[in-house]
Amino acid sequence: MRMILRTDLALESHEMNGEDCEGLTFEKHSECGLNIHRLNIRTASASQRLAKPIGNYVTIESLPLSENFRDVKEQIIIISKEILSMLPDKGTVLVIGIGNTEITSDALGPMSAQMVIATRHISGELAKSTGLSLLRPTAVISPGVLGKTGIETGEVVLSLLKSIKPAAVIAIDALASKSVSRLGTTIQISDSGISPGSGIGNNRLRLDKASLGIPVIGIGIPTVVDAYTLVSDLTGTQADFDKGKQLMVTPKEIDLLTERGAKLIGMSINCALQQSYSFEDLTRLV
Repeated sequence: MRMILRTDLALESHEMNGEDCEGLTFEKHSECGLNIHRLNIRTASASQRLAKPIGNYVTIESLPLSENFRDVKEQIIIISKEILSMLPDKGTVLVIGIGNTEITSDALGPMSAQMVIATRHISGELAKSTGLSLLRPTAVISPGVLGKTGIETGEVVLSLLKSIKPAAVIAIDALASKSVSRLGTTIQISDSGISPGSGIGNNRLRLDKASLGIPVIGIGIPTVVDAYTLVSDLTGTQADFDKGKQLMVTPKEIDLLTERGAKLIGMSINCALQQSYSFEDLTRLV
């Protein structure tokens, strides 16, 4: 019987269940100290086996979020290229920071959104006079969580689509991993959308092309492991305790990892969207 461990990372699902699975392609390489894994789930059978939607998943490992975080320009540029490859060439992009700012392990989305440069309102003479006429229109929102607003993230997004008519959505959320070693060291980018709250076990209405009608790029960094999965992964057997499925484990430096992860994602999105401006220019605009 296959061991079923909870993870939001397609790479981990592939490692557990997909090595001999038909209907997918997998490749990996290294660049600037980063291990880059590309997984393309093409068929319904492969999707079912890995418990992940059909689509492309890029997983980048060995991010120095708990180490020296000064010299990350090359890494940000690499991540930005992966994001850019999944976006349409033109049109407004809506960036959504999903999560709860009052829970550190769930605050990645809103904190990342704060780093993204909102540009949709900069146009005409204002854009010309400030030298920002080449900015790609970008709207940014952190809709909060259902328990505080009474509104589903999906409901907020569907309402916004009618008014701003974006060409694509980028949704940022905290993820769950099956392995402690991947917490704060891995970023996943996919064109299969995202399930808000999945990282902390509180799945809501899924945001993807089927539900929104436009491309949805999901971006996240693992910040938690549930205790049931952690014990099962460490022992190699199915853990036999129900309460563990409700306990979430985070690293002791979660505040630092979330803050740095948010900066990494935010600047990567800026570089992906604003191709006409240098990394240094964008850093000054944040």
